Amino acid sequence: MGYVRQHVRNQRELLRTYLYGLCMGSADALPGVSGGTVALLLGFYGRLIAAITALTPGRALAVLRGYNPDQRERARVALLEMDFQFLLPLGVGMVTAVALIAGTVSALAETHPVALFGFFTGLIAASAIVLFRSLHIESVAHVVAASVGIGLALLVSANVIQLPGDGMAVIFLSGALAISAMILPGISGALILILLGQYVFLSDQLSAFFGALRGVVSRNGTITTAVDPGVTVVVFVAGGFVGLLTIARVVRRALEHNRELTLLFLVGLIGGSIPAPLYNIGETHVWTAELITITGVWTIVGAVVLFGLDLLAGGFDPE
Repeated sequence: MGYVRQHVRNQRELLRTYLYGLCMGSADALPGVSGGTVALLLGFYGRLIAAITALTPGRALAVLRGYNPDQRERARVALLEMDFQFLLPLGVGMVTAVALIAGTVSALAETHPVALFGFFTGLIAASAIVLFRSLHIESVAHVVAASVGIGLALLVSANVIQLPGDGMAVIFLSGALAISAMILPGISGALILILLGQYVFLSDQLSAFFGALRGVVSRNGTITTAVDPGVTVVVFVAGGFVGLLTIARVVRRALEHNRELTLLFLVGLIGGSIPAPLYNIGETHVWTAELITITGVWTIVGAVVLFGLDLLAGGFDPE
């Protein structure tokens, strides 16, 4: 009887963690509310950071060596140290949410780009207002930190500053930067991808990859159709893994060393990213009075949604 109760508790824990992943993935797939903020609101941020911090090359190698019977106990210990029983269902939930939203974004980017990117502009603008409201600018250093973040984001969104390399190198770096941002309260991984101009492309690739896999399973397609988008997804995920081991740790140390300056810089990045979605509209449309009006309406809708979420959650704080 005790075994049955424990099994039921374990299943409930898995389901709850999976639902956490759905919420976190949904937030990170859209610019505005970050997955880190959702983790804070739902009360598992501390466990998430502890688990990610425990992801080290040494433990990863120990797990990979688990095929050797002599190394299986060490692999089991490494999995427990990395809280894999928590990270796995959380990750599956996040992937599920991102896959669903990626398909929707790909479709809307084709059929209703003005509404989509106008809405994103509102989400980003409102999140910048909400987060700046929770911080205090009390010195020249604070002004400089926020200004540097805003200026850097404006230069990147205008393509004045670009990622080094092209093709897969950019996708790899985008993964490293975006997934690092996912664990930070206040910054969305989707926001970073929009800023880098990779959001729609990666949404298309992810949607195409899962569509190809569904075709293979239903025997209506071939595995070759999944190769190209699959390579893109794998490179992005690899970049994300490297980012968690490097960039995310650097940011965490910066937060520990000087929290206010680091947060002002990070929130400055959000503020400077406000016009980034508008470049997507400008690529395919001519700015007219009517287009500006429609974009403005959808921007207001996005802002109202974000402010509504902020009100319901009792306030979004960077950390």
